Amino acid sequence: MSKPQVYQWCTWFGEGRTSLNDGLRSGRSKTSTNEENATRVDELIKCDRRIKKSEVALKLEISRCTVHEIVHDTLRYRKVSTRWVPNMLTEDHKLQRVSGEFQAKNSLFDNLITGDETWVHLNTPETKRDSMAWKHPSSPVTKKFKVQRCADKVMATVFRDAKGVILLVVLLQGQCINAAQYCSTLDRLRNAIRRKRHGFLRRGVVLQHNNATPPPHPANLTQQ
Repeated sequence: MSKPQVYQWCTWFGEGRTSLNDGLRSGRSKTSTNEENATRVDELIKCDRRIKKSEVALKLEISRCTVHEIVHDTLRYRKVSTRWVPNMLTEDHKLQRVSGEFQAKNSLFDNLITGDETWVHLNTPETKRDSMAWKHPSSPVTKKFKVQRCADKVMATVFRDAKGVILLVVLLQGQCINAAQYCSTLDRLRNAIRRKRHGFLRRGVVLQHNNATPPPHPANLTQQ
Protein backbone atom coordinates (compact mmCIF):
# COMPACT_ATOMS: atom_id res chain seq x y z
CA MET A 1 0.00 0.00 0.00
CA SER A 2 1.37 3.43 -0.91
CA LYS A 3 1.92 6.24 1.59
CA PRO A 4 -0.97 8.39 0.24
CA GLN A 5 -3.32 5.44 0.77
CA VAL A 6 -2.04 4.96 4.33
CA TYR A 7 -2.62 8.65 5.07
CA GLN A 8 -6.13 8.40 3.58
CA TRP A 9 -7.03 5.42 5.76
CA CYS A 10 -5.65 7.16 8.86
CA THR A 11 -7.85 10.15 8.10
CA TRP A 12 -10.93 7.90 7.70
CA PHE A 13 -10.21 6.09 10.98
CA GLY A 14 -9.73 9.44 12.71
CA GLU A 15 -13.17 10.49 11.47
CA GLY A 16 -14.69 7.42 13.11
CA ARG A 17 -14.69 4.81 10.33
CA THR A 18 -14.44 1.23 11.59
CA SER A 19 -15.18 -0.90 8.48
CA LEU A 20 -12.58 -2.05 5.95
CA ASN A 21 -15.18 -2.84 3.26
CA ASP A 22 -15.92 -0.49 0.38
CA GLY A 23 -18.89 1.76 0.84
CA LEU A 24 -21.81 2.10 -1.55
CA ARG A 25 -20.96 3.76 -4.85
CA SER A 26 -23.06 5.73 -7.27
CA GLY A 27 -24.06 4.24 -10.62
CA ARG A 28 -25.64 0.99 -11.70
CA SER A 29 -25.21 -2.11 -9.60
CA LYS A 30 -23.80 -5.38 -10.86
CA THR A 31 -27.29 -6.87 -10.91
CA SER A 32 -27.59 -5.73 -14.56
CA THR A 33 -26.32 -9.18 -15.53
CA ASN A 34 -29.62 -10.91 -14.86
CA GLU A 35 -31.94 -13.25 -16.72
CA GLU A 36 -34.17 -10.44 -17.98
CA ASN A 37 -31.30 -8.54 -19.60
CA ALA A 38 -29.87 -11.78 -20.98
CA THR A 39 -33.20 -12.50 -22.68
CA ARG A 40 -33.34 -9.00 -24.15
CA VAL A 41 -29.77 -9.22 -25.43
CA ASP A 42 -30.50 -12.63 -26.98
CA GLU A 43 -33.54 -11.23 -28.79
CA LEU A 44 -31.55 -8.32 -30.22
CA ILE A 45 -28.80 -10.62 -31.49
CA LYS A 46 -31.29 -13.02 -33.10
CA CYS A 47 -32.96 -10.08 -34.87
CA ASP A 48 -29.62 -8.73 -36.15
CA ARG A 49 -26.67 -11.13 -36.15
CA ARG A 50 -24.28 -8.27 -37.00
CA ILE A 51 -25.31 -5.92 -34.21
CA LYS A 52 -22.45 -4.43 -32.19
CA LYS A 53 -22.12 -4.66 -28.43
CA SER A 54 -22.07 -0.88 -28.18
CA GLU A 55 -25.43 -0.74 -29.98
CA VAL A 56 -26.88 -3.34 -27.61
CA ALA A 57 -25.66 -1.37 -24.60
CA LEU A 58 -27.19 1.82 -26.00
CA LYS A 59 -30.58 0.22 -26.71
CA LEU A 60 -30.86 -1.54 -23.36
CA GLU A 61 -29.21 1.30 -21.38
CA ILE A 62 -26.69 -0.95 -19.70
CA SER A 63 -22.89 -0.83 -19.68
CA ARG A 64 -20.75 -2.40 -22.38
CA CYS A 65 -19.01 -4.52 -19.74
CA THR A 66 -22.38 -5.98 -18.78
CA VAL A 67 -23.23 -6.66 -22.43
CA HIS A 68 -19.84 -8.33 -22.94
CA GLU A 69 -20.40 -10.58 -19.92
CA ILE A 70 -23.92 -11.52 -21.03
CA VAL A 71 -22.92 -12.20 -24.65
CA HIS A 72 -19.79 -14.27 -23.96
CA ASP A 73 -20.31 -15.78 -20.50
CA THR A 74 -24.08 -16.15 -20.16
CA LEU A 75 -25.26 -16.68 -23.76
CA ARG A 76 -21.89 -18.01 -25.02
CA TYR A 77 -22.06 -16.27 -28.36
CA ARG A 78 -18.98 -16.06 -30.55
CA LYS A 79 -18.70 -13.62 -33.44
CA VAL A 80 -17.10 -15.07 -36.56
CA SER A 81 -16.50 -13.76 -40.05
CA THR A 82 -18.23 -15.07 -43.15
CA ARG A 83 -16.05 -17.28 -45.33
CA TRP A 84 -15.07 -15.68 -48.63
CA VAL A 85 -15.76 -17.73 -51.77
CA PRO A 86 -15.01 -16.82 -55.41
CA ASN A 87 -18.66 -16.91 -56.41
CA MET A 88 -21.84 -17.81 -54.58
CA LEU A 89 -23.38 -20.47 -56.85
CA THR A 90 -26.65 -22.17 -56.05
CA GLU A 91 -27.11 -25.90 -56.60
CA ASP A 92 -29.06 -25.13 -59.79
CA HIS A 93 -26.18 -23.01 -61.13
CA LYS A 94 -23.70 -25.81 -60.44
CA LEU A 95 -25.89 -28.41 -62.17
CA GLN A 96 -26.37 -26.11 -65.16
CA ARG A 97 -22.62 -25.62 -65.58
CA VAL A 98 -21.84 -29.31 -65.33
CA SER A 99 -24.72 -30.26 -67.66
CA GLY A 100 -23.64 -27.63 -70.19
CA GLU A 101 -20.09 -28.94 -70.19
CA PHE A 102 -21.27 -32.52 -70.76
CA GLN A 103 -23.59 -31.47 -73.60
CA ALA A 104 -21.08 -29.22 -75.38
CA LYS A 105 -19.35 -30.56 -78.47
CA ASN A 106 -15.70 -31.56 -78.09
CA SER A 107 -16.02 -31.32 -74.34
CA LEU A 108 -12.82 -31.74 -72.38
CA PHE A 109 -14.52 -34.44 -70.31
CA ASP A 110 -15.18 -36.53 -73.43
CA ASN A 111 -11.49 -37.29 -74.03
CA LEU A 112 -10.04 -36.93 -70.54
CA ILE A 113 -8.79 -39.86 -68.45
CA THR A 114 -7.24 -39.20 -65.06
CA GLY A 115 -5.10 -41.56 -63.04
CA ASP A 116 -3.33 -41.63 -59.71
CA GLU A 117 -1.76 -44.00 -57.20
CA THR A 118 -2.71 -44.33 -53.55
CA TRP A 119 -1.91 -46.55 -50.61
CA VAL A 120 -4.85 -48.65 -49.44
CA HIS A 121 -4.62 -49.90 -45.85
CA LEU A 122 -6.15 -53.28 -45.18
CA ASN A 123 -7.63 -51.92 -41.95
CA THR A 124 -8.47 -48.20 -41.62
CA PRO A 125 -9.72 -47.12 -38.16
CA GLU A 126 -12.35 -44.44 -37.69
CA THR A 127 -10.81 -40.96 -37.88
CA LYS A 128 -11.32 -38.24 -35.30
CA ARG A 129 -13.35 -36.25 -37.83
CA ASP A 130 -15.64 -39.22 -38.49
CA SER A 131 -16.44 -39.44 -34.77
CA MET A 132 -17.51 -35.78 -34.48
CA ALA A 133 -20.98 -35.21 -32.96
CA TRP A 134 -22.99 -32.23 -31.73
CA LYS A 135 -22.78 -31.63 -27.98
CA HIS A 136 -23.99 -29.06 -25.48
CA PRO A 137 -21.45 -27.28 -23.23
CA SER A 138 -22.83 -29.25 -20.26
CA SER A 139 -22.58 -32.62 -22.03
CA PRO A 140 -19.83 -35.03 -20.89
CA VAL A 141 -16.70 -35.32 -23.00
CA THR A 142 -16.68 -38.45 -25.15
CA LYS A 143 -13.49 -40.49 -25.36
CA LYS A 144 -12.17 -43.16 -27.67
CA PHE A 145 -9.04 -45.25 -27.76
CA LYS A 146 -6.43 -44.20 -30.28
CA VAL A 147 -5.92 -46.95 -32.84
CA GLN A 148 -3.03 -47.03 -35.28
CA ARG A 149 -3.53 -47.89 -38.92
CA CYS A 150 -2.72 -51.42 -39.93
CA ALA A 151 0.82 -51.67 -41.29
CA ASP A 152 -0.33 -53.98 -44.10
CA LYS A 153 -1.17 -51.95 -47.19
CA VAL A 154 -1.17 -52.24 -50.98
CA MET A 155 -0.56 -49.74 -53.77
CA ALA A 156 -3.58 -49.16 -56.02
CA THR A 157 -3.55 -47.31 -59.35
CA VAL A 158 -6.92 -46.01 -60.57
CA PHE A 159 -7.82 -44.66 -64.01
CA ARG A 160 -11.24 -43.11 -64.65
CA ASP A 161 -13.11 -40.75 -66.96
CA ALA A 162 -16.33 -38.76 -66.63
CA LYS A 163 -18.41 -41.95 -66.78
CA GLY A 164 -16.62 -43.87 -64.06
CA VAL A 165 -13.67 -46.13 -63.28
CA ILE A 166 -12.00 -47.74 -66.29
CA LEU A 167 -9.14 -49.65 -64.68
CA LEU A 168 -8.00 -50.53 -61.16
CA VAL A 169 -4.54 -52.04 -60.77
CA VAL A 170 -3.33 -53.38 -57.41
CA LEU A 171 0.38 -54.14 -57.02
CA LEU A 172 1.39 -57.36 -55.33
CA GLN A 173 3.47 -57.39 -52.15
CA GLY A 174 7.06 -56.38 -52.91
CA GLN A 175 6.33 -54.79 -56.30
CA CYS A 176 7.06 -51.13 -57.05
CA ILE A 177 6.14 -48.72 -59.84
CA ASN A 178 8.99 -48.48 -62.32
CA ALA A 179 9.18 -47.91 -66.07
CA ALA A 180 8.44 -51.54 -66.97
CA GLN A 181 5.55 -51.78 -64.52
CA TYR A 182 4.10 -48.48 -65.74
CA CYS A 183 4.27 -49.58 -69.39
CA SER A 184 2.44 -52.78 -68.46
CA THR A 185 -0.22 -50.69 -66.72
CA LEU A 186 -0.64 -48.49 -69.82
CA ASP A 187 -1.12 -51.60 -71.97
CA ARG A 188 -3.82 -52.83 -69.60
CA LEU A 189 -5.41 -49.37 -69.70
CA ARG A 190 -5.51 -49.41 -73.51
CA ASN A 191 -7.22 -52.81 -73.50
CA ALA A 192 -9.69 -51.65 -70.84
CA ILE A 193 -10.57 -48.58 -72.94
CA ARG A 194 -11.23 -50.78 -75.97
CA ARG A 195 -13.57 -53.00 -73.95
CA LYS A 196 -15.43 -50.35 -71.96
CA ARG A 197 -15.25 -47.18 -74.12
CA HIS A 198 -15.85 -48.07 -77.77
CA GLY A 199 -14.45 -45.47 -80.17
CA PHE A 200 -12.63 -43.63 -77.38
CA LEU A 201 -9.16 -44.28 -78.77
CA ARG A 202 -10.10 -43.03 -82.26
CA ARG A 203 -11.16 -39.64 -80.87
CA GLY A 204 -7.85 -39.19 -79.08
CA VAL A 205 -7.24 -39.70 -75.38
CA VAL A 206 -5.97 -36.98 -73.03
CA LEU A 207 -4.25 -38.78 -70.15
CA GLN A 208 -3.79 -36.73 -67.00
CA HIS A 209 -1.64 -38.56 -64.49
CA ASN A 210 -0.01 -37.53 -61.23
CA ASN A 211 3.20 -35.55 -60.99
CA ALA A 212 4.81 -37.36 -58.06
CA THR A 213 8.55 -36.84 -57.57
CA PRO A 214 10.56 -38.69 -58.74
CA PRO A 215 8.10 -40.18 -61.29
CA PRO A 216 8.91 -43.22 -63.42
CA HIS A 217 6.71 -41.92 -66.25
CA PRO A 218 9.22 -39.66 -68.11
CA ALA A 219 11.55 -42.60 -68.71
CA ASN A 220 12.38 -43.28 -72.35
CA LEU A 221 10.62 -46.64 -72.19
CA THR A 222 7.32 -45.07 -71.14
CA GLN A 223 7.50 -42.34 -73.80
CA GLN A 224 7.90 -44.74 -76.72
